[in-house]
Amino acid sequence: MRASFVFSEVVNGLRRNVTMTIAMILTTAISVGLLGGGLLVVRLIDKMQEIYQDRVEVVVFLTDDVSANDNDCTQQPCASIMSDLKRTSGVESVTFENRQKAFENFNKVFASQPELRDVARAEAMPASLRVKLSDQARFPALQQKFTGRPGVDNVVDQAEYLNRLFDVLNGIRNATFSIALVQALAALLLISNTIQLSAFTRRTETGIMRLVGATRWYTQLPFLLEAVVSGLIGAFLAIIGLLISKATFIDRVMAPVFGTGIIPNVEWGDIALISPVLLLVAAAVSAVTGYVTLRLYVRL
Repeated sequence: MRASFVFSEVVNGLRRNVTMTIAMILTTAISVGLLGGGLLVVRLIDKMQEIYQDRVEVVVFLTDDVSANDNDCTQQPCASIMSDLKRTSGVESVTFENRQKAFENFNKVFASQPELRDVARAEAMPASLRVKLSDQARFPALQQKFTGRPGVDNVVDQAEYLNRLFDVLNGIRNATFSIALVQALAALLLISNTIQLSAFTRRTETGIMRLVGATRWYTQLPFLLEAVVSGLIGAFLAIIGLLISKATFIDRVMAPVFGTGIIPNVEWGDIALISPVLLLVAAAVSAVTGYVTLRLYVRL
């Protein structure tokens, strides 16, 4: 009996203030959706770190004459450079990549971008020595030792490029979280105002219930449930929005970017992984906001 009464009160409350309820749901959906987007970026960064942490190398690019005339690094100066690299402290392994192999790898990376493959030529690809370090902090010493040496065109640390990419992704994540925070504040204000309005319109009924012995918690429960239900509906809409965004934007528009293999794709499982978090956050924030509002502004 009590459960049915509380349920009916929640339904009536949502129906009476339908415009504010819709505004609260939509605002919550936007803020939770942005939070989900930020969490997906965090998930993307984590996946990239897992993929590349053992694949980051220092690349010693060789000059054009060495690239053109030495296909197996058996001639000078390539042979001596490789020998010195192997004897350098902190170097785990050294692998030679000739011009043709570099061209094949280029075609694999940009397999989904034929316009780049059409203009690329093997003659434009430099041969290189790919160095695996036991500690990436040793790169400055290695760079200083081999930069400017005959046969060496440039010494590059791939970690620097990854750090720049991570900085961009972190910036996107921070911007998304910042906008989500602003939207969340708007959602909190709407939840608070909706609860106050709902309590005011039902002040006579709740007053009678208090007179006949109903506890304060029992009279407040329908208002808390209204806030939680609205928050959960908003979270569900946000999750649906993320699914639609993946199907229509990520999988189609961003396919060339993810197709390079440099940035891992956003999978359906990633959305499934963060969905419980979004539901929990929406329900918890709505419940806490409702409880604080009832304690501070509403006397039932």
